[in-house]
Parts: sequence; structure tokens; C-alpha cells
Amino acid sequence: MTKYLIITEKPSARRNFEKALGGSTGHVANYDYELTNLRGHVMTLREPEDQVPADLKAKYKSWKLADLPWELQDLSWKRTYIRSWNPRSKKSESTKSLIDDLKTKAKNVDGLIIATDTDPSGEGDLLAWEAIDAIKWQGQVFRANFADESPKSLVKALNQLTAIESKDQHGAYQKGLTRNKWDFASMQLTRGATTLTKQAGYPFVSRQGRLKSAMILRVYQQLEAIKNYQRVPFFENRYQDENGHTYARTVKKDEDPDFRYASQEEAQTQETLPETATPVVTSTQQKETQPPKLLDLASLSAILAKEGFQAKEVASTYQKLYEAKIVSYPRTEDKTITPEQYEDLRPLVEEIAKVVGVDVNLLTVREPRKTHVQEKGAHGANRPGSVVPSSLEALMAYGPSAAKIYEVLAKNYLAMMAENYHYTQVKAQLAELPNFTTTINQPQSQGWHLVYQDQDEEEDRNRSTQGIGQQAQRLVYEGQNKKPTAPTWKWLKTFLEKYNIGTGATRTNTYGELTSGQKAYMIDKKGKITLTDNGLAAAILVQDTYIANPKTTKRVFDIFDQVGRFEMTPDDALHSLNVTVAHDLPIMAENVKQLERAIEKPARYEPKEKVSGEWQGEEVSFNATFSGHRFTAEEVAQLLAGGVISFQAINKKGKAYTAKGQLAKKRYKGKNFVGFDLILDKKKARKK
Repeated sequence: MTKYLIITEKPSARRNFEKALGGSTGHVANYDYELTNLRGHVMTLREPEDQVPADLKAKYKSWKLADLPWELQDLSWKRTYIRSWNPRSKKSESTKSLIDDLKTKAKNVDGLIIATDTDPSGEGDLLAWEAIDAIKWQGQVFRANFADESPKSLVKALNQLTAIESKDQHGAYQKGLTRNKWDFASMQLTRGATTLTKQAGYPFVSRQGRLKSAMILRVYQQLEAIKNYQRVPFFENRYQDENGHTYARTVKKDEDPDFRYASQEEAQTQETLPETATPVVTSTQQKETQPPKLLDLASLSAILAKEGFQAKEVASTYQKLYEAKIVSYPRTEDKTITPEQYEDLRPLVEEIAKVVGVDVNLLTVREPRKTHVQEKGAHGANRPGSVVPSSLEALMAYGPSAAKIYEVLAKNYLAMMAENYHYTQVKAQLAELPNFTTTINQPQSQGWHLVYQDQDEEEDRNRSTQGIGQQAQRLVYEGQNKKPTAPTWKWLKTFLEKYNIGTGATRTNTYGELTSGQKAYMIDKKGKITLTDNGLAAAILVQDTYIANPKTTKRVFDIFDQVGRFEMTPDDALHSLNVTVAHDLPIMAENVKQLERAIEKPARYEPKEKVSGEWQGEEVSFNATFSGHRFTAEEVAQLLAGGVISFQAINKKGKAYTAKGQLAKKRYKGKNFVGFDLILDKKKARKK
């Protein structure tokens, strides 16, 4: 009997396969199987200097501008094991053991099945092939594509395997590999930008990238527009009836009409208008709106940002909920779901509604809406999963935002089963002045509004339960030129959607990266964005560059898609990076001159005074002071001779103590050095 090794992306995915198939080994379709798992990427590209001949190592290790740009044909694109710190074992661990285990298991099978996530970016296919190449596999390889990790989807995927004749013909892999190489080689821009920034006297690491740079620059431009905004007031005549409806003349976008004046007095005197006028209804129409579109991860994250949940935390919590099958696959590009996915959730609708407090009687539209349910698509839009939680409170174990994630996602999904929102639109004008008009929308049936409040829906300022009044009174309205809106996560998400840059998940993950950590580039306060000095410097440097241009960024994403469809070769795709680097570095060199006017230059770092001498047969240098005490010439001589000294010192709390110690080899942040070592501290450590 033919036997295949099924390679899943991570332990949680392997467990889901085990539940679907009934064990870690067994039989499915027409073959025996054994399950194994990776842990995401288990191989990574070597450092640039380790991918080139010996005579080029210095150049590819360098951050000097003279050594940029690179010749990409110099790179071998070799990979190596990933070494990372394991907080549980308190050790640095390598992925070599995972590769060795995979190699051992592969010896006893006839073929390998790639069962990693079916990412739109090709990431799942890339990380699988990295491992397959590492074990030097030469046999058959198949792909199992699944929409989610429900038992039904997994079994279906394993019954409909796609044979991969070669990596060269595997479109998803080629797309993922090209993107991976492009992003790796784009570190040239980070090196160049960082070098320029530090040469200007700013100790910032200026990380640049396809999505990062576009996001940072757009926020900077908006903040600059706000800073440079000059309020220009205007005054114009309007009318208002007793029900609060305002009648005004229409103004087209960017128009400066002659009925707007610089002062209230001019508005009152320059036009001869009656003090009162009579409103007349000109049309009455019955209208309706359908439920809002389904959410992606970025839209969900933007909604939760207003309640103080950070994008990084939302993405992390969502992933945990997905692994528990409580929500659907996160990294999707779909805006709709398939009929099959709709049917899968149909039996759970009442149960889901109960958890989030939606009245089931409102969910009267049970036939799939064509606007929300379509044949096209793979993973489907973000939605509730096949496992319904017992309550929202029970979800808190998955993360701070878990309950809110599920509530918003579920209500958004259930809204498509509610009736349309119906309203009457009434248009009116003034009988004596027909160019003064108003429009009001009178709700008739709330429909899906009773299930879900759509934050992406345009605010209807003309919604009113009051009809048109009997008489309108003249008034002078004071307005102003439009002020640029404050940048928010929702605003930035809309900008990225406009240019079709990234997926909901990549936008969310990149935004999370930019807004977290001590070296964050942005600060997110309930969705509102400001830039740190790091972010400000990075944004200033990428003005007018290709890497930050949204049209260029979209073009790069399109190029990766073309590679995946075999409409462009990987080499041609990577040429776009060569063009980008060659264009951007000279522009960054000019832009760096603007830093001084925008960011206060940090105080110049003064290195600590050192003393030198021979210690244990080698020339050493160490700090001349310790804890407020300067070593005397006699103490330095004693220390270099290997002796122990003691002296009065001041601790961090300002208290005096007797310090006793000697020179010793020490290590800090991965660097070895020689310094004064407290003997008392060692004794205390042993007691603890």
C-alpha cells in the first residue's frame, strides 16, 4: 500500500488533522498516511555575506553607502537552520532537530503531502519546500489545499491531492519564493537609510519595506497636512425650519462659490434675501440598504482599535481562536464566502446568535444573499468558526480581545440574514428660493441595523424622524475650509484598500509591528496614530521614493502574482528591486538633510573613561569608575595584578556601601569584555 507523509505547518494544525483522520497514522482515500509538523519556517536565508564568494564578503556585510546597491546575481540564496531563544527551556534552540526528524520519517514513505496553510502570499508553500529541500527529498510531492481546518475541509483536501511535478511549475511556491527574496534583498534600503540617519547624528535603525514605508509615509504626510493647515472661515446664507432641517445651495467639490463671504456682515448685506421662506417637498422615495460586506482582519482590527485593543494583540488572539476553530482562517483575501461555507454554518446560526445576544427572530433571510455568498473564493471572508463558544466570557482565556473579536465577527456575519434597512428619502426646496434645498432620510424599518452597527457605513447626518417644516428662517452659517482628518488605523486601512496593497492580515500584522515594542514607529491610542522620532525619521527619508509609493507598492504585489501565474520570471521580478534601490538611495541621501529641522538631535554620546594595562597576559581596557568611585593608580595596579580591592561606593538608590571585587571576564548583550566584578554580588546570588 502506498504511504504518504503529511507535513502540517505547526503542532496545532497537526492536532486538527489527527482529529479529522482519527490518529497520527492510518488510511485515507487510497493511501496510508503518517502525520508530522513543522513550526512555521524552519529554514531561513543566510546572512548576505555568507551567500557570496570570499572576496565579496566584506562588501555584503557592509552598511556603507559605497557598497550599495548589490548585484543580486552574486547571491547564492542558500538557507540555514533557524536558531531562536526558547523561554521555556531557557536555551537557544535550532530547528535542525525538526529537519532531522522529518528526514527520518521521509525514509519510509512513497511521497510527501504539503498540508501547510494555503496562503494567498504563497508563504505556506514556501516554508514547506524549505524543509523538503533541506532533507534533499527526490520523490513525489503533492499539495493538499484546504479552506479551513475543519474535519470536513481537511478530509476533502486529502482526497483531492494535486501532484507537483517540480518546484519550477509550482506557482504558489514561486510566488512565495520571489516575495521572500525581494524582501530579503530590500534590506539594502534599511542599511542605506540607517547609515544616512546615523551619519546625520540620529541613533535610529530605519527599517524600510514594501508595506512599512508606504504606511509610515502616508501617516507623516497627513500629520504634516494637519500641522500646516490654516483655518479660513467663510459665511453664507442658509435657512432652517422649525424641525431643524437646513436648506442650503449646492457646492461642488473644490468650488469657491460667489455666495460665500469673508465676514458675517457681508453675508447679511451683499444678498437681498427674504427673512423667511416656505419649504416645499419635491420628491419622496422609498429606499433601502443591504447589510454591510463581510470583514477582513484589518477591518476587524480597526473596529477594535477604537476600544483600545492593539493590532498585534488582535492578530495574535485571532490566531489562537482560529486554531481552536472558533473563527475562520485569518490570512484571507476573500470578501465573500462560498455556498458550501454558508451551508456549513447554517445549522449553527441560532447558537451563534444566542452567544452574542442577537434576537433570532430578526434573522429571517435564510437564502444566501448574492452580494455575500458567491462561488468564487477559497478560505472565505472572516467569520465565526465551526466551534461555537459557550459564552463570550469563556473566550477570555484566548486573549484580552477574544470576546470582542467574536462578538463583532458574529454580528457582522449574522447581519446578512436580517432584512434590509428601509427608509423614506424626502427632498425639499424653498418655494421662493428653489436653489436652497435639503434632503432627509426617515427610517421605516431598521432591519440589519438591529443586528450590527456598521462602522464603515457613511454617517447619515440627514436621518430624522421629523418631517419637513412649515416655515424656514434665514440665518448666517459660519463654515471653514476642510481640515485634514486625523490619521487613524481605520483611515490608514482605507488608504491601503484603495491601492489594493496587501491583504487584511498582512496590513494588520505590519501595523502591529510598527506600533509595538520599544522601537515602535507609530503610537496607537484607541486607533489614533502619531509617529515616534524613529517613525518620523523613517518617513522623512522615504519621501518621493519608490519603496513608499503606493502605486509602486501595488505594482510589486502584482508582480508577485504574475510570477505565481507564470506571466513573469522570478529574475524579471527581482529586477524591480534593483530599480527601486538604485532610484531610492540617492533620494534618501537628499532627504536626510531635512531631519535636523524636524527632530531634535540627541545629545552626543560621551564614551566612559577607560584605563588600560596588562592583565593575565593580555592587554585589556576597563572603565575607570565603578558605582561613583574612580579607581586610584594603586587600585588599578592591584586589579591588573589580579588582586582584590575594596572601597566606598554609592548604589543606584544613593546609599553608601563597601564594594569588594576584582577584574573578571564578563558578558553583556552578547559581547565579552573585562570589567570590575563585585564579589559580594556573587555571594548574594549563591544565597538566593
